[in-house]
Formats: sequence, C-alpha cells, structure tokens
Amino acid sequence: MYIPGATALGIVFKDGVVLGADKRFAYGNFLLSRSSKKVFLITNTVGAACAGMISDMQNLIKRVTVEIKLRELEIRRPVPPNSVAKLMSVIMFSERLYPLLTQVIVGGIDEKPSVYVLDPLGSIIPDEYATVGSGTEIAIGVIESEYKKGMSEKEATELAIKALKAAMQRDIASGDGIDLLIIKSNETKEQEIKLQSIYSPK
Repeated sequence: MYIPGATALGIVFKDGVVLGADKRFAYGNFLLSRSSKKVFLITNTVGAACAGMISDMQNLIKRVTVEIKLRELEIRRPVPPNSVAKLMSVIMFSERLYPLLTQVIVGGIDEKPSVYVLDPLGSIIPDEYATVGSGTEIAIGVIESEYKKGMSEKEATELAIKALKAAMQRDIASGDGIDLLIIKSNETKEQEIKLQSIYSPK
C-alpha cells in the first residue's frame, strides 16, 4: 500500500541513449510531490533513471557519483557505463538486508550506447531498452511495439515521451510531467516537459 510508484525508462538509439521518468512522487494513496526529479547525470557520458523511494535513489546516486569521480581521478579516463552499473549493483547488494527501495536504469555511451537494469537487490541486466516502476507494463508495451535498432535521436525521444504519456494515463502513481536526459558521445542535454493534463492533445 505504501510502496512509492513511478515510471522510468531507457532507450538506446544510434548515437546514444535517452533516459526518462515522470515527475510525480506518490506514497500509497497520497501525492507527495508534483515536481520530483528521478533522472540523474552521473558522469558526462553516463546517467540513471530511477523509480521508487526518492530518498533511496538520491542517496544511491550520490554514493555512486562520488566513487566514480574518485575512480576517474585514479585512472585518468572516463568510467564506462558497464562499470558504473556494476558499482551500483555492488552497493545495492551490500544493502540487501535493508534494501534500497528503488529500481534503476543506467544508460550511457562508451564505444557504443548501452542500457542496464538494476533491481533493489543489485541484479544487473543489459538491454537495448527497459522500463521500471509501477507503470512498467504499459510503457514497455508501447516501446516494444515501435522500437527498432538504429533509431535516430528524434525517434527515440518521441518514443520515450509516448511511452511515458501512456503509462501516466493508466498508472495513478505516475504523472505531472516528464524529465528526459539524452546522452551522446559529444553532447549531453536535459529536457523537461510540463503536462497540464495527460488527457490533452500534444
């Protein structure tokens, strides 16, 4: 009853990845916030989108960001997305007796773009696209029906927005806007989409 809900996703496209999440933070039947942020930039080439308890995801992202920055100072080169995901997996598994109530999608680009899904116990699964949170079933249906390899940035972004909007129409714990993080090898940008009503046209 009191598990927080959300919808977060990650999609690989030809030159990078797009990560997205809704802005609503609902705790059981109570709406706590309409402006929460669940998409985070960890390095210049790696980000994460989360669903679950806001405090747990913020704590996890801060710990991982500090560790990764220290590691980059040691090795003097960027840490690739798979290493970031593995570090996050180790941290989440180490907290397994009192698990962090968050599901995470890590996405980024090294030699090629990649996406990794992590559950609260640190299981790690690589994929080309993924969704987590209470709106997963709806969002993944939209993505699977339209995803294709080699999509452009525009196509992937539009698909992410379409999937999140579909989830927000059916999942009461998701809504109030969309945060997007688009990561390419030479550019990283964030985008906020405010939705006055999920039932209104584009």
